[in-house]
Amino acid sequence: MSLLHNNETFPHLEIAAVGGGTITLPSDLAGSFGVVLAYRGSWCPYCRAQLASFSRAMDKFADQDIKVIALSVDDEATSAALVAKHNLSFPVGHSVNAGEFAGATGAYTNDDPNYIQSTGFVLAPDGTIVTAVYSSGAIGRLVPDDVLGLIAYIKSNV
Repeated sequence: MSLLHNNETFPHLEIAAVGGGTITLPSDLAGSFGVVLAYRGSWCPYCRAQLASFSRAMDKFADQDIKVIALSVDDEATSAALVAKHNLSFPVGHSVNAGEFAGATGAYTNDDPNYIQSTGFVLAPDGTIVTAVYSSGAIGRLVPDDVLGLIAYIKSNV
């Protein structure tokens, strides 16, 4: 497992999307700042709170041309129920292979049951990493206000 660092290009990943189709990273975020949220699963109260907070902030994210994508090991039915329950307005990927994702991104995983620990990335419009937040347990994750502030700061210094 090797952590991703600032200014590195985010790895190419293809993830099944809730509702059909495929999320392709980083190209689906190209041209905009992007946020990639790997969450532990719909059973995790911290993850549900994080995803709901990003969904509530989507108008602010749209105003700043910031796209958000979330993903987990949950199957499609479980992920679709989470999307519906919390009115998530951004693409959500499902059925991610935790080991493959960890190998590509350096994310921490849990073995039994197998899932990805909370991991977040902010990407520049060219697909390079602006910041990465790795959690080895239940807490420690990106929050919308921090992401908005960081991107506003970057844009003001360009």
